[in-house]
Amino acid sequence: MDLIARLRAGLPGEAILTDPDVTGSYANDMASFCEAGTPAVVVLPRTVEQVQHIMRTATELRVPVVPQGARTGLSGAANASDGCIVLSLVKMDRIIEINPVDRIAVVEPGVINAVLSRAVNEHGLYYPPDPSSWEQCSIGGNIGTASGGLCCVKYGVTAEYVLGLDVVLADGRLLTCGRRTAKGVAGYDLTRLFVGSEGSLGIVVRAVLALKPEPPQQLALAAEFPSTAAACAAVCEIMSRGHAPALLELMDRTSIRAVNAMAQMGLPDSTEALLLAAFDTPEPAADLAAVGALCTAAGATEVVPAETAAESDLLLQARRLTLTALEQVKSATMIDDVCVPRSRLAEMLDGTAAIAEKYGLTIGVCAHAGDGNTHPTVCFDAADPDESRRARESFDDIMALGLQLGGTITGEHGVGVLKKEWLARELGPVGVELQRGIKEVFDPLGILNPGKLF
Repeated sequence: MDLIARLRAGLPGEAILTDPDVTGSYANDMASFCEAGTPAVVVLPRTVEQVQHIMRTATELRVPVVPQGARTGLSGAANASDGCIVLSLVKMDRIIEINPVDRIAVVEPGVINAVLSRAVNEHGLYYPPDPSSWEQCSIGGNIGTASGGLCCVKYGVTAEYVLGLDVVLADGRLLTCGRRTAKGVAGYDLTRLFVGSEGSLGIVVRAVLALKPEPPQQLALAAEFPSTAAACAAVCEIMSRGHAPALLELMDRTSIRAVNAMAQMGLPDSTEALLLAAFDTPEPAADLAAVGALCTAAGATEVVPAETAAESDLLLQARRLTLTALEQVKSATMIDDVCVPRSRLAEMLDGTAAIAEKYGLTIGVCAHAGDGNTHPTVCFDAADPDESRRARESFDDIMALGLQLGGTITGEHGVGVLKKEWLARELGPVGVELQRGIKEVFDPLGILNPGKLF
C-alpha cells in the first residue's frame, strides 16, 4: 500500500491534499534565502488520533514529516523537504478551556495568538506573548520557535507560559508532559525541551498555557535622540534603576526615515534614534515622568509622554509600521534576530550601521531594547545577484557581530534552515553532540523536520 492510500485509511478525504499546485503553496514560510523541497502530500488533521495515524504511517514508510502552523516564521523552520508529508495543524484550532481560578488556558496548536488573547481578556485575564504577527501566527508555531514579542521585557517569552504539552512522538505514541498546577518539578523538564524545538522532537497537539491577570491600560512615551549611543545609554539607565516597562523599543535612523517616507510621521531628520517606552502599572504617568527624566539626562532632544491610550497608540504607530516601511525600500528584506546583552546594545547598532556601509546596503534596525533583541532588516533587490550576495554576506556579518558581543544568533525567530551553520558556531562541538543525541532519543529514524537546526 502506498503513502496516500495508507493516509486515507485513517483520515477523511478533505484532510489530504495531493494537487501539486496546492501542495506547492505549503512549501515554505516567510524566510528569505531558505531552500524548500516539494512535498509528496499535505495533511490537515483535526484530531489527536489523526495526527497519531499520520506519524505511524510516516514511521512505517520512513517518510519525513514537516510540521507547520501559520507559516509566518522567518527562519525556514516550516519549509518542506522533497517527498515529505507536510503536517499542517491549522485545523486543530479549538480553545478547549479557559480557567480563571487556575489561570490557565488549554488550547490546540492551530489557535491564533490574537484569538486566544481576546478570548482570555473576556475573563479578565492576559496571555502576554505577543509576536508582531500575532494576528496571523499560531500558538503551535509560537511554541515551536519559542517566540517573543514587544512586551517580553516585562512579561517574558512563550517558554515562560507553557506549563504542559500533549505531544505525538515520531512513532505515533502520545506523550503528556508538564502540569496544570502553578508548581511542579517531577522529573526532567520535557515540556521546556519541546519549546523552541521547531517540530524536530514531536508534534504538539495540545498545550496548557499560564495566564496572568489583565493589567491596566498602558501609557507610552517617545524620546528622540541625537545618537544611538545616547538612546542606548538611556535604556541602560532605565533598566539599572529598576524600572519595569511593559514595552521598551528602539528605532534607528534608517527605520525612522523609512517610516517618515511612507507615513509622513513628521519625525525630524536630525533624529538618530527613537526610544519608545510604555508602562501598564497602576500609576503609569509617574513612571513615564521618571523615565522621561532619565531620557533627558541621557541626551534626548525631545520627550513626548502620552496622557491617554489613544495618544499612546499614536506614539507607538511608528514602531508598528517599521517593517512595512522597510519593505518598501527594496523588493526584498531579510530580517535578522540577534540578541545581545543590554550593555552592548549601542555597539550592536553602531556595528550594524558599519556593516551596511561596508556592503553598500540599506539596513534598518528596530529593537526590543529592553531585552537586547535587535532586528536588523537588510533591504535588497532580489533580482540583482550581486546585491543578493551582499545581503546574505551582511546577514552573516551581523550574526558574527552578535556573537562577538556576547549575544546569541536568535532571540525569538528560531534557527530553521537559515541559521544552521551559526547554531553550530554558537553551541560548539560538545553542545551540538549533546543536542543531536537528544534528537536521536525522540526521533531515532530522523523523520521529524529533517534538515533543520543541525
